[in-house]
Amino acid sequence: MTAVGLEATSRPALVALSGVRFSYPGRANAPVLDDLSLSAEAGEFLAVLGPSGGGKSTLLKLLAGLAIAQAGRVMVGNTEVRRPHRDVGMVFQRPTLLPWRNVRDNVLLPVGFARGASSEEAARADRLLEMTGLLESAHLYPDQLSGGMAQRVGLARMLLHDPRLLLLDEPFSALDAMTRERLSLELQRIWMTERRTAIFVTHSIPEALFLADRVVVLAGRPARILADIKVDLPRPRTLETMGGGTFNTLALELRRLFDAVASNSGTAR
Repeated sequence: MTAVGLEATSRPALVALSGVRFSYPGRANAPVLDDLSLSAEAGEFLAVLGPSGGGKSTLLKLLAGLAIAQAGRVMVGNTEVRRPHRDVGMVFQRPTLLPWRNVRDNVLLPVGFARGASSEEAARADRLLEMTGLLESAHLYPDQLSGGMAQRVGLARMLLHDPRLLLLDEPFSALDAMTRERLSLELQRIWMTERRTAIFVTHSIPEALFLADRVVVLAGRPARILADIKVDLPRPRTLETMGGGTFNTLALELRRLFDAVASNSGTAR
């Protein structure tokens, strides 16, 4: 295994997967994950990096309770995950906004369908809109938003229930490079304010290194952990951070690892 800057963990784990096996219906002999073990500390920002089809999104589904492992255990805190639960907030590759609801109502969507928002929930929604720079746009509808604004609505909605664990499935993948950089800065600021455990799936080496305390590289079929890397860079990180020596050393090591994976599989990246 290649590992750069690997350190022992010191804080208690909020997330723990132990010996997890998962295969999709009708594909029992071709598991996506098999005997996978992984943990994330409370308050840690963990990036999961790897090629397409490497099990990254499946990992998030298991943590969210949207899929159930056939073997092993998936724990969030002291709870074994067997169904969706309130301790987890999730943002997907594309924002899932209802076109007939404005920004504020889309943020309140998790409570709006069930019973309507309480005054406390409405106040928290407004605080989150202010945190994400959307308070003055709260009256707008999805077709009036840029891609970056729509994803910020998704981030605010993810935080509405004050979840202990944030799951982000390539939330910036459909955006242009400049918007991705801007939202990476925004996400870092939000995370530093909230200090929740975050697991962020991406294909982008610079994005993973910029955001994460730790980067896990997942690849293969079934997926295995190829590297577990501590990103020892001070916060808050800026765009200039990406020009630094430590950042570039880590990026080069990850690129070499990806090249080796592509060479061994006989497929292009």
